[in-house]
Amino acid sequence: MRASILYRISSVLILLFAIGHTLGFRQTDPSWGVDQTLAALKQTIFLINGFHRTYYGFYVGSGLFVTVFMLFTVVVTWQLGRLPAATLAQLPWLTWGLALSYAGALVISLRYFFMVQVIFSAAIFLCLATAAVAARRQS
Repeated sequence: MRASILYRISSVLILLFAIGHTLGFRQTDPSWGVDQTLAALKQTIFLINGFHRTYYGFYVGSGLFVTVFMLFTVVVTWQLGRLPAATLAQLPWLTWGLALSYAGALVISLRYFFMVQVIFSAAIFLCLATAAVAARRQS
């Protein structure tokens, strides 16, 4: 398979992952029994570097921060899909760095998250790694 197609597939997968992440990371189920904990995180206000913040605010901010970078990788992978294989072969730090970042996401997902995150991280890593290999072979 051509690298350009694999980068486009990766881009769509990352976009779906980002949408799911953004819509889902603040969702809770009452059966989890975390309502009191969440209330405490939302109500505990402290002053840090001149700003009043809560632990829940840090959680939400961190989640949205992740979304921003996922959306950036959507753009990067889409643009990589537009490049000729010869150009991609000259960018191994970018192509393999991107693939390895999703390998890291896979490891983190296996340790801390759920099957949906594991599946998306694995699929994206495999597409990106295969694209990096395909670009080298095609050039």
